Amino acid sequence: MVSRARSRIMLAGGLALVLLACGTNGDGGTAGQATRVTLGYVSAVDQMGAAVALDLGFYEEAGLDVTLAQPFPTGVDALNALSAGDVDFVQVGVPSFGAVLEGMDLVYLGNYSGSATRLGIDETMAVVAEPDSGINPDDLSTLAGKRIGVSEGTINHLYLLNLLKAEGIPVSEVRIVNTPPPDMAVALQTGGVDAIAAWDPWPITARESVDGAFEVVRGGGYLAYIGYLVSTREYLEGNRDAVSALLTARAAADRWIRQHPDEAAGVTVRWIPGTELEVAKEAMRYNIVQLDPRFSACNYLALDTMVRAFAEQGVIEGTYDPNDHMVPDPVLEVMAQRPELFEDLPDIPEAARISPGYVFRRAEAEQACPAG
Repeated sequence: MVSRARSRIMLAGGLALVLLACGTNGDGGTAGQATRVTLGYVSAVDQMGAAVALDLGFYEEAGLDVTLAQPFPTGVDALNALSAGDVDFVQVGVPSFGAVLEGMDLVYLGNYSGSATRLGIDETMAVVAEPDSGINPDDLSTLAGKRIGVSEGTINHLYLLNLLKAEGIPVSEVRIVNTPPPDMAVALQTGGVDAIAAWDPWPITARESVDGAFEVVRGGGYLAYIGYLVSTREYLEGNRDAVSALLTARAAADRWIRQHPDEAAGVTVRWIPGTELEVAKEAMRYNIVQLDPRFSACNYLALDTMVRAFAEQGVIEGTYDPNDHMVPDPVLEVMAQRPELFEDLPDIPEAARISPGYVFRRAEAEQACPAG
């Protein structure tokens, strides 16, 4: 069930709104007639652009009346809500693989986290262990034989799988315990797992709330992080103006977060229950490294790389062509019309830049996008 309660809590300090030019709204409406949109997000720091855009009025200035669903524990739950029609958009990455392969006609419209300039990026991911686990951060082979909590079918699952592969540890030599991120600190505290692998803020929360818990590894380039703004093709085809307005509002929010990470942490503690401010501040410093809403060949390559990796690990059956589900035109239009929203980001490599009608070819994208 989607909550219709809308937060209008303004951040301390009288933060100025960034006004967004908007002539028409989604569904053919005119200025002054806000288009209603529902957006689902997961309780993760890298998804806080959804809340920032609401708190600071970016959606409203773009002509949207946005309702945020209660935070979902995982992207699987968010996609279930999208499939049921409870939300119009969700922010999701790896869980979309299974949904697409099962026949859900999803479209990837922009990033909430990732990189348009390179392939490997995973600074918002970490492994945290309890003090008596026997795991040595200087010798990751000590992960063998341990119980490790992840959310199966999500990006933290693949992060662990890729880490184990890089260290030469067969998956059969660890016990994967399916654990929702909000429950990971408790699982660590009670001895249900020896370690957890997850996205922020949960590794930091676990480290700070469990006596003696410690970070085993942070980032490391083990995967190409993907996090997309996703909807259904049917919704896109009937609401193109609303899609463009949402992407514009989100780009403005992302820029504000990059410029004000500590203030953005204040948003996080309100929207992710139980998150301490200092935890959110630390997590936000990692988040802004990969807060890039643009699309390039690198984002296609990241999706293709991750789908292939999950298939190779046997987590999903089959792969699919990114060209069939990535729809770059709306965000490319925002990039062209509002360049100031992206001017603080690194330049996209010339060979990785794309234009409307782009067709992904893996070999060309691999040449265009640095590995890390």
